[in-house]
Amino acid sequence: MKQLLRFLLMTLVFTTSVAVVSNADTGSENRIDLIGKVVDKYYLDFKPLTTIELPRLIYDNGNVHVYRSTTSLLNKSELFTDAAYVDAYPVTVDGRIKPASYQIVRLDGTSPQFDFSITNHLVFFWLAALLTFLIFIPLSKKYRKGTGRITEPQGPFQNIFETLVIFIRDEIALQNIGSQKYQMFTPYLLTVFFFILFMNFFGLMPWGVSATADITVTAALALFTFSATQIFASKDHWRHVFWFPGVPVPIKFILLPVELIGLFTKPFALCIRLFANMASGKILILSILGTIFIFADLFGSGVAYGTSWFWVFLTLFIYLIKALVGFIQAYVFTILSALFIGMATADHSDEHGH
Repeated sequence: MKQLLRFLLMTLVFTTSVAVVSNADTGSENRIDLIGKVVDKYYLDFKPLTTIELPRLIYDNGNVHVYRSTTSLLNKSELFTDAAYVDAYPVTVDGRIKPASYQIVRLDGTSPQFDFSITNHLVFFWLAALLTFLIFIPLSKKYRKGTGRITEPQGPFQNIFETLVIFIRDEIALQNIGSQKYQMFTPYLLTVFFFILFMNFFGLMPWGVSATADITVTAALALFTFSATQIFASKDHWRHVFWFPGVPVPIKFILLPVELIGLFTKPFALCIRLFANMASGKILILSILGTIFIFADLFGSGVAYGTSWFWVFLTLFIYLIKALVGFIQAYVFTILSALFIGMATADHSDEHGH
């Protein structure tokens, strides 16, 4: 049954993708840009209500150029323009140039040195960080006063989060890092878990965005785990990397590059796993909803309306799965981080000779 469902979903995504490419080639007005829905944007998309352009910060030729929006940049800057307007006349509304691709280039079409502009993924990244602070700073004050430490936790809010905190502390940190060092890394693991969880859940909200569907975000998170793993690694860890004990010398030279590569494949796997799962879920949901419009183009509005209930029901089902996946991915990233840290910080006894 699982294989059949997977086959049907993959067939649906493939069919929708083919239709998208076909419509793009024919210039259809109903073209569905799936990738455009998940990539980073320089505005907050609240369509069909409105869009909110975000500030642009560009460093070029030793100068920092700051504008409150892309529209402001296009109308005030004499150095930059929209990439779509390099060889075309700009589109104007009420005498003001409007953005087209939102990709800012120099007037000759070359890219500026650095574009530090704020994007929608970064905004939701900050929102997840803010939510983390707003939740756990009041909770920490309660524990300092003794509520939940001397007395029992009070209220459903504290009880729910204490359950998760104790689970991460006892079942993830303690089990994978060990009783001697787990307290050092528990705050980091708690932060990673709830931070990723909030970013994943933001993607389920109307007009929300999963910042974890951006590979730069997951790469930054994986870099923190990699740094913690290497900075606090034990001497025994490095001995197993550079001069594996208990094996013949020729084998040591074979294992050395393998172990060095393994140092980087672990955070790379953390990065790709989280990014791929969150980005693919968004694309899958859009593909299913897009089938309604594809059917309207292929078979007419009658067939599209008649089958729309099925696609909407299937989308709701996928949404429930995506909510579960959002929780699971936060858990997987956290437990793998704890496992990698525990492997690096552990002092192994030399049992290879035995």
